[in-house]
Amino acid sequence: MLIDALQTRYVCALDGRDLAAWLDCFAPTEASYICLPSEGESQGLPLAIMMDDTPARLRDRARFINSVWAGTFEDYATRHFVQRLRHARQSSGRYAVDSNFMVLYTSARGHSEILVSGSYKDEIDVSSGGAAFVSKRAVLDTVAMPRYLVYPV
Repeated sequence: MLIDALQTRYVCALDGRDLAAWLDCFAPTEASYICLPSEGESQGLPLAIMMDDTPARLRDRARFINSVWAGTFEDYATRHFVQRLRHARQSSGRYAVDSNFMVLYTSARGHSEILVSGSYKDEIDVSSGGAAFVSKRAVLDTVAMPRYLVYPV
């Protein structure tokens, strides 16, 4: 299914630290990525950890990670695990998709642990023959992370 193939491309891009491939998962003219704690989400408080609400801001995030911040943070590797729970057709070619996720990280010293867990609230466009995220919300269950977030989850 196109939805599952898109999620697979998304996690492969992030686990491979390929931010160009990550950007390719989003619709080119209308796309957003928002990462926020579940506490704020449940209370209607839009305080985001990452808020890229336009395609230009998504491109800025990739540029900052690859160029501006390069060498200024302790790098880490990630492994994403995603479980789709439900999907529903919203309109012509658009689907609302809910999934659970967990991201493990491994530090440069070889230590691994859970980075974050939570749920994805996605709006996906499949009208163009492929699939692309129009909106991706990563709602974090994790309150205290073992490290800072650099890469999107």
